[in-house]
Amino acid sequence: MRLLHTSDWHLGRAFHRVNLLGAQAEFIGHLVSTVREREVDAVVVSGDVYDRAVPPLAAVELFDDALHRLADLGVPTVMISGNHDSARRLGVGAGLIGRAGIHLRTEPAAAGTPVVLRDAHGDVAFYGLPYLEPALVKDEFGVDRAGHEAVLGAAMDRVRADLATRARGTRSVVLAHAFVTGGQASDSERDITVGGVAAVPAGVFDGVDYVALGHLHGCQTITERVRYSGSPLAYSFSEAGHRKSMWLIDLGADGTVTAERVDCPVPRPLARLRGTLDDLLADPALTRHEDAWVEATLTDPVRPADPMARLTERFPHTLSLVFAPERAEDDPRLSYARRLAGRSDQQIAQDFVAHVRGTGPDEHEAAVLREAFDAVRADHAVREVAR
Repeated sequence: MRLLHTSDWHLGRAFHRVNLLGAQAEFIGHLVSTVREREVDAVVVSGDVYDRAVPPLAAVELFDDALHRLADLGVPTVMISGNHDSARRLGVGAGLIGRAGIHLRTEPAAAGTPVVLRDAHGDVAFYGLPYLEPALVKDEFGVDRAGHEAVLGAAMDRVRADLATRARGTRSVVLAHAFVTGGQASDSERDITVGGVAAVPAGVFDGVDYVALGHLHGCQTITERVRYSGSPLAYSFSEAGHRKSMWLIDLGADGTVTAERVDCPVPRPLARLRGTLDDLLADPALTRHEDAWVEATLTDPVRPADPMARLTERFPHTLSLVFAPERAEDDPRLSYARRLAGRSDQQIAQDFVAHVRGTGPDEHEAAVLREAFDAVRADHAVREVAR
């Protein structure tokens, strides 16, 4: 069976205030063409179909168009909700839409109930695990502590239990939206650390033939059977080095996996430039970036006059301007933001405690801080779901 694995469409998202709807529509067209030309048997979409819980009307219309075009091809599609989606909204009409071959899996309780498709070699069971917010689903899965590994592990127990009841030789595919250990993150994924450590080990998914992951925006291979497709478009300058693609997966009769990357259309390349303003304006080696979306980091010791206006004369698609004067590490003028760069909320809070009283928090105090941050994030997640 040939699968096309994609995820993280983020329909409705802009790139530094640039409307990407046209580029997203171009990707949908490319997806449909790939399904037709490469004789794909099933499409899997591993969450974050939309960029936010209440997407703009134009994004909903594009999604509707995508569903109709996929249904017209007669190729089954399995989709799950991600942490950016409203599971309830995305799942509206799932029963009716399923009759057209578009299978929306947004209910955690249905984790062990697969969509079963057939090919010449027998059944393939597709299990959709929507994004599982630990604080909201721990009771459903009967886990004592709200953690990502615990709830995903419990969901996978249901998958394996169902798979054990099926005919010998039944192959299996799991769709999941999660941060799996070994994956490389970018700046454009929303934090999912509610309930403790966000990353889960790949071993959670043992026992199935292929795991189609969503959430991280870079295409990557965790193991031969566990892969991220990544987002089809770049949504932050941290993705400047990404090659945007989908996975074309051939699932053999014995469950063997053969994978091929299928490139996605690039609306405009990204470039991250760094140097003094005069150097950026004069360097002939930067000519190749003149048509790119540009993030410019200026290292001038004193902020130059009209930097954006001057930059856009050479780089008309400059979208982001950052000032990072080059100074010695012990220079007191180093910004507070630079001192905090790369540190988690928990680390910042613990550093503050150490600054105030001269010693950092003990194990119990660190746990209290962690629980406080988890409670705030969980409250935010509940509010997002309620929207």
